[in-house]
Parts: sequence; structure tokens; C-alpha cells
Amino acid sequence: MAYSRWEIAICHLQSAIRYLPFSFSHAQTSRKFISVAGVFFFYKLYHFGRGLSRLDELYKIFTAVSISVIVGIAFTAFVYRNDIDYPRVMIAYFWIAAILLLGAGRLGHHILRARLYARGWSESRLLIVGAGEAGNQILERIRGAASLGFKTIGFLDDKLAGETVQGLPVLGKVEQLGTVVQEFAIDEVIIALPEATHQELLAIISLCEYGQVSIKIFPDVFQIMASEVNIGELSGLPLLTMRDVALRGWRLSLKRIMDLIVSAIVLIVLSPFLIAVAVWVKLDSSGPAIFAQTRMGLDANPFPIFKFRSMIADAEMDTGPVWATKDDPRRTRLGSFLRRHSIDEFPQFINVFLGHMSLVGPRPERPIFVEQFRRTIPRYMERHHLKAGLTSWAIVNGLRGDTSIHERTKYDLWYIENWSVWLDLKIILLTALKVIRDPNAV
Repeated sequence: MAYSRWEIAICHLQSAIRYLPFSFSHAQTSRKFISVAGVFFFYKLYHFGRGLSRLDELYKIFTAVSISVIVGIAFTAFVYRNDIDYPRVMIAYFWIAAILLLGAGRLGHHILRARLYARGWSESRLLIVGAGEAGNQILERIRGAASLGFKTIGFLDDKLAGETVQGLPVLGKVEQLGTVVQEFAIDEVIIALPEATHQELLAIISLCEYGQVSIKIFPDVFQIMASEVNIGELSGLPLLTMRDVALRGWRLSLKRIMDLIVSAIVLIVLSPFLIAVAVWVKLDSSGPAIFAQTRMGLDANPFPIFKFRSMIADAEMDTGPVWATKDDPRRTRLGSFLRRHSIDEFPQFINVFLGHMSLVGPRPERPIFVEQFRRTIPRYMERHHLKAGLTSWAIVNGLRGDTSIHERTKYDLWYIENWSVWLDLKIILLTALKVIRDPNAV
């Protein structure tokens, strides 16, 4: 007699309920909880820092619970051998329940802490060393995230000492760091001097040696690129080996498989919506519904990128190639809506399916702009060591549209150096959550 899936699921649930008292009363379960606590400790999941990504924490919880279940099973099998008889499905129930309950608990804890921080509870007093572009960028990010619980006291800067920057005082020169930390009871210092040499950074850090203060450094481009450096040798000659910039081998194949599967599913599922948008664009203004524009992709090779038309036809006939800006007068009425909600980018799933682009990677630029940027921005062309992406690490960090190309390049280089499957999934999830209503969309 064949059973349906629902009947099998009900049997499993009944079995779990029947064995639940046994499971929670037995020493095996306590060992599972002990293994979870131990693995969580080694994964530093009991250290609650400010500004941690919730997605990263959920991923760490998934990994830690999975490892702890395996450790618990191995330990139980070694100690009790065949003395314990229980439904094997209980292991799956424990694993799923632990991930869901711990994940929900951590999310609730994050929300509660964020609200308390926003109301001034347990403020962390912050000092920024450097009142230049990097220091101003850090201050803007902190002011835009009150839930982090930072209270910025001021700046230190050799050139602007005694002045005011964005409403905050420059409390003195960099050499006064130790005195300022003690006088203003500073909890955290961010050094925003990306052009400083290693010797200068070490000298600045040493000024805080007598204070209980946390120190973070805003990195320059090389520090981002050298995030993973191994020390090796060549016939006795010491060498620094950095990770390969380009994806190779099975990693490249895995990324391409993800691109094919996701883009095919999106194009099939959203095909009625895409057809409706194309018709809407055609009826809204004269011109094609979809237009192709040349962009630079992998190895700086040109390819046609597809977009729903959001501007008037022949928008650059009189001006030539120009950078799109916020409230661009060339946009159509419907185009403003499409760009604000990123709907104009949806045809690029066709580019992903055809292999021109990837789901995640540096955003492609037009050849004329690439030629300009390569002459003024260090390492800019290294962005082309990967396929261009529908979304990117820079985009989910607010660098989209008419924003700093220098900063975008830093984020793109960091992504290239630190690629992983989880990082791609994280960027895709953050894109779905943030970019649909991105204030920088133009």
C-alpha cells in the first residue's frame, strides 16, 4: 500500500511527539545542547558587536548548528554505541528546530538592541581620526544608522584642528589622540587616513596604548586587495602570495551554473510581467521598449546590455555620451518609476542567461567612461577580471548611480578578492531587500 507525502509527514510528526519526552529527558539531548554551546563559543556567536550583518550571523548559526549536530551524533555513537534506540528523523527535527529557533531569537535580539541603541542606551563614544573625505563618509554612515548606538564626539586632524566639520568639532591634532581619548572617555576610534603609511598607522595606534579603546582602520585600496596574504618562498626568497583575482576551475563553473539556473527561473516566472512592462513602455512614449547599449565586461570586452527604455528616444543625439544624474530631464514619465524601482534593469537577466554577465559582479560601464576612469583611478581595470554583474557589493552598500567611482572601485576589488558562494547569495538577498527602493537610483 502506497502512502502519500502528507501521510508520511504526519507519521513522522506523530513519531516525534511520541518520542519527545524521551528525547528531552535523555542525556543525549543535553549533549547536543552542550555541543551547540561549545561550537557557538568557538564561532564567537556570543560576542555581540555593533554593526554586524544579520545575514552573516544567520549563516554562522546555520553552520554552527550543523557542525554541533554532527559532533553530538559522533559523541553519542562513541559513548553509547548501540545502547540507544530512537527515530533517526529526530536528528533532522532537532537540526531544523535549532536553526529556526536560534535564528528567530537572534533576529529578535538584534531588533531589541537596535531600538535601545537608537534611544541612547549603552552609547559607544566614537572619535574619528581624519576629517577628510574618508572621515566625512564614515560620519555620514554612522548618522544614517542610529541603531548602531554610536555617538560621534568629534574629529582629530592636523590641518583642521580647532575648526568644525559637519557640525562636529575637530578636537585637536592626531598627536593628541591619547589625551583626547582619556579626556572625552572615548570607547572606539576609527582611523580614517587611507593614505597613511604603515609606520604612521602604528605610531597613531601606539598613542592609545594606555586607554581601554577599540581601534578600527579605514583601509586603502591595497589593504583591501591584500585582505588574504600568504607568506611563501621561492628557493629561499620570501614572497607574499595574494589570492588569484579571477575565478578559476570549479568555482567559475559553479558561479556559471548559479547564473543559468536563477536567470532561467526569473525569465520564465516573470515573463508575463516583463511583457506587460514592455507594452507599457511602448505605449508611454515613442521608441523601442528595450534598447541595447554597449558596455565593457569580462577582460574589457564589449557586449550589448539590455534595459527597458526609461529615457526619450535618441536621448544623447545632441549631447553625446553623458552620465545619468538624479532627476535627469531626459527621463520619460514611466522611466522615472522604472529607474526608481530598478525595473529597467530586469532585461539584464537575458544577458546573464546568455553569459554576457553574472548575477553578481562589478557593474559594467560604457567604453568612453572606462577610458576616462582607467587613467585616474588606481587598479580600475582589475574590475574586469570578472564578468560584469546585475548587482554588486558596491550597490548593496549604497554606491549606485551618481556616486563616487573611487569608492565603488574599492568595493568591487574587495568582492573580487573575497568571492564565495555565500557572499553572492548574501548580495542577492540584500539587493532584493534594499535596491528596490534605492535612494541613489537614477
